[in-house]
Amino acid sequence: MSAENLKALVRFRLEQAEEALKAGEVLLSAGFTREVVNRAYYAMFYAVLALLAARKKETSKHRGAISLFDMEFVKPGMFDKDFSEWIHAAFNLRLRSDYSPLFKVSVDDAKALLAKADRFVAGAQSCLADFLSAANAASESEMP
Repeated sequence: MSAENLKALVRFRLEQAEEALKAGEVLLSAGFTREVVNRAYYAMFYAVLALLAARKKETSKHRGAISLFDMEFVKPGMFDKDFSEWIHAAFNLRLRSDYSPLFKVSVDDAKALLAKADRFVAGAQSCLADFLSAANAASESEMP
C-alpha cells in the first residue's frame, strides 16, 4: 500500500470514529442507551484500526485488534493502561447490550462510556497527528 493510500485509510478510520461518537451523542439525547454503548465501542475500535493501520498491522477479529493495541501501544507506554481498560470494558459491555435479552444500560453508564470513547479517539488523533501531517512518505521510524 502506498504512503498516500495508507494515510487515506488512517483518515477514513478516524472519520469513522468521529461519526460513531456523534451518533452516540444523538442516540444519548434520544435515550437509546444500549445503542450508545455500541457507538462508543465502535468509536474506540475504529480509532484502534487507525492506529494499527499506521503501523501496517491488521486483523479481522475485534479481540485481535484490541490485543494488538495493547501490545503495540499500551505495553510500550504510548497510551495509559486506562485506554486498554476502557476498550476492553466497552467491548464486553457492547456484547452484553447487543446480544443479551433484557439487558439495560443506565443513562449514567452510557454517558460515562461515551466520555471515555471521546478521550480514546482524541488520544488516537493526537498520536497520529504527525503521521498524517508528514508531507513525504512516512518511514517505519516516523510511524506512531
